[in-house]
Amino acid sequence: MIEPVQLPAPWRDARLTVVVPTYNEAANLPVLVERLLGLPLPGLKVLVADDNSPDGTGEVADKLAIEHPERVTVVHRPGKEGLGRAYVDGIGRALEDGADFVAQMDADLSHPPEALPGMLGALLSTQAGVVIGSRYVPGGELDENWPLYRRALSGWANLYVHTLLQVRIRDLTAGFKIWRADALRDIGLDRVQSNGYSFQVEMHYLATKLGHTILEVPIRFEERRDGISKMTTATKIESALMPFKLRVKHRKLDR
Repeated sequence: MIEPVQLPAPWRDARLTVVVPTYNEAANLPVLVERLLGLPLPGLKVLVADDNSPDGTGEVADKLAIEHPERVTVVHRPGKEGLGRAYVDGIGRALEDGADFVAQMDADLSHPPEALPGMLGALLSTQAGVVIGSRYVPGGELDENWPLYRRALSGWANLYVHTLLQVRIRDLTAGFKIWRADALRDIGLDRVQSNGYSFQVEMHYLATKLGHTILEVPIRFEERRDGISKMTTATKIESALMPFKLRVKHRKLDR
């Protein structure tokens, strides 16, 4: 576990909301929230967007919100509609509640919460619209236990999207990042079509088309500690088709 960066005031007091979509993450969520709230970021809040998890994740999230009423909130969604829809709901709520910065991260502990202060510092010290915690820039790492087929799928997906969309990001499918609120408002969540994991690619593509600077910083990506991956065949098909849809829909979208 890395040691979180100590940011100077007023950076450490920034209003940062971490949006965490959940589906069957009852065992991981309390660990993640504890690590997030333990960061030297007093302005940090956690927003859990739960898709009516059958394992009781929503109830776990509600208990955490009661324990930390000023720092944890929960959005209960009616069912499993996909990662993209959960993020749209969660990010929209975070913006409505006045967040100046919005972070995205998985609930499965694959993303190191301790990297967030450094990522926020990188965002605040540059003109970037988003900072990505990247597996594929120098210094980035993949857990040795990450399955070979997942490595191959991730590498192929990045190459495939790079070829079709010509976006200069090494980790195009990354799900760990911090956005400026203004960049998110400029992108407009109403533009987003993706339901599944292609949400990540779509947001990166829209940010690039609109001229926002995207900065990648290295992280170590861990294998999930509990539960199973939510990647389905339908999700893979959507991810394969989405780049073509994006090229058509947003061909005239430029700053």
